[in-house]
Amino acid sequence: MLAARRFACASIVALLITAGPALAQHATTTDAYRAQAVAELERIKADAPVIGKARNIILFIGDGMGVSTLTAARIHQGQRQGVDGESFVSAMDRLSNTALVKTYSHDGQVSDSAPTATAIMTGVKTRNGVIGVGPEVPENDCAGSKAHELPSLFGFAQAHGKATGVISTARITHATPAATYAHTAQRDWEADGDLSADARAQGCIDIARQMIEGDVGSRLDLILGGGRANFLPTTSRDPEYADGKGKRTDRRDLTKEWRKRNPRGAYVWNSDAFAKVDLAKTSRLLGLFEPDHMQYEADRTKDTGGEPSLVDMTRAAITMLGSRERGYVLLVEGGRIDHAHHAGNARRALEDTIAMDEAVKVAMEMTDRTDTLVLATADHSHTFAISGYPGRGNPILGTVTNGGQALKAKDGKGYTTLGYANGPGATIDTPRADPLQTDTTALDYRQQALVPLGSETHGGEDVLARASGPMAHLVKGTIEQHSLYYIMREALAGPTSE
Repeated sequence: MLAARRFACASIVALLITAGPALAQHATTTDAYRAQAVAELERIKADAPVIGKARNIILFIGDGMGVSTLTAARIHQGQRQGVDGESFVSAMDRLSNTALVKTYSHDGQVSDSAPTATAIMTGVKTRNGVIGVGPEVPENDCAGSKAHELPSLFGFAQAHGKATGVISTARITHATPAATYAHTAQRDWEADGDLSADARAQGCIDIARQMIEGDVGSRLDLILGGGRANFLPTTSRDPEYADGKGKRTDRRDLTKEWRKRNPRGAYVWNSDAFAKVDLAKTSRLLGLFEPDHMQYEADRTKDTGGEPSLVDMTRAAITMLGSRERGYVLLVEGGRIDHAHHAGNARRALEDTIAMDEAVKVAMEMTDRTDTLVLATADHSHTFAISGYPGRGNPILGTVTNGGQALKAKDGKGYTTLGYANGPGATIDTPRADPLQTDTTALDYRQQALVPLGSETHGGEDVLARASGPMAHLVKGTIEQHSLYYIMREALAGPTSE
């Protein structure tokens, strides 16, 4: 009997290894679960670390992509494909090494994106609200910030002859992408009109100008994202929206200035022009696809001018930068995961997380694990939770059911698997609505929340960092967020024993 069981288990292991992850999702018996675990163990044992120098680094940051978001998105991704969502294996799941990352800032138990991005890009924790400057600088202290500017990973890469690129579905002047090239005592100083009178008098420069003129920003080879209005004057009409205008009060058109500085470069603002760029012959590429943030992935196909997906932008960046002689460092931010969570809208957050995962998949397919470090992480989490004892296979965006029976709260109403601790989905002085009476899977459905706030807040728990490629084995245990910078520098420089 024992020998027969071992033979059956070994047979299933062989079948699982041969058939790949899709079949491994359908374990339904004791032996199948054992075989699934054994196959995973064999995969882990076979995944030897890559010790050596990274020619390239691709850093993926899912803004607000906490562990609960990753889990819910994985289930949703599998369910969208008609397979078992709970055991689905995403592209990020296949990255070899994992660490828990502490996200507190210098002055905050719960951080915003400015200090967390600064920690990742510079190796220093700093205050909420500031970018690329040290913890000595109070928010809005323009004069004080000048003595405490922090060099970034992108400046380090450029100094070593590497190409650099920044992609974001948010404004390209928003906190996370800005941390690659900017130094500012106020993350909201994105255009010149945003600066305070004191900051202007003290000579501080807005983030958009730093991207065009700054030591690091002016040398970026590829820039793709939103935020076009921050580069256009108030007298300029937006090319996509008839009633749209620029935000710059200094009358400067920074897109024209960028083109003048980069005569062999290409500037695009829609998907058609983006698709026509000859990536082999273009020295530099600037794409600004929206006046504000880019569209959510779920809304992207309805965009007036058309805009590329995160996958499209990632593929173009790797194609363009991959030919550079000394390699490249690339940031890819899924910026709108965060915005959907702030709105209490789980479905859009999950769709954008899946878009991020698909971009990771493309990066893994297009690069060589022996020379490219792929690192996927988040800057912070949200108050997003998965709860309520739903049965296996229950729609992740649905109400909680088990065995075909809707589970109800003490008020006699149903409740959803996904919810928020605070945010706009909470009610004030009125009974909560019954989710059983509405379509909770609808794109615009707003999950219920406990504490009423106009905007849901960030969460303060640890996030994941996952990596594959040269020196990825250093991503392990529980680490400080600013240690990620030193891991990436170690990868670029090669192990100290070399």
